[in-house]
Amino acid sequence: MEWVLLTNLAVETPEQASEKLAWYLCRWQVEIYFKVLKSGCRIEALQLEKRERLEPALAFYMIIAWRVLYLTMLGRDCPEMPCDTVFADEEWRAVYLVTQRKPPPEQPPSLDTMVRMVASLGGFLNRKRDGFPGPKTLWIGLQRIPDFVLALEVQRSV
Repeated sequence: MEWVLLTNLAVETPEQASEKLAWYLCRWQVEIYFKVLKSGCRIEALQLEKRERLEPALAFYMIIAWRVLYLTMLGRDCPEMPCDTVFADEEWRAVYLVTQRKPPPEQPPSLDTMVRMVASLGGFLNRKRDGFPGPKTLWIGLQRIPDFVLALEVQRSV
């Protein structure tokens, strides 16, 4: 099999070729990022006409899309990392309580466990052969976390 990557950039050494290939390999992550931005955050539905309204909204949603993509990548690359590295204490505890139906442990679960629990809130079934959750189930699950956190705060204050 022969594979050709066309570019308008100079490639005269194997190192330059490797660099261009590494850039190209990032393309898929960029595609996923914009899918989250368009489909998950629904930025096109905003229909904001003025630049001074569009730019802050876009900046806000870009952070959200980045977080979804970051959690997807980090969960795959560092599954044993404690989840409190990227989730606030009240977030992971609320998700644990809702998904496991029992009190959360003293120590935070692994990032892999947490990502799977969040994705289950977005429809991820976590069957044996399902693999790692994708960005779509993560973005749906992440949208639900603030409601669970708020419910626990209200319950504690009553």
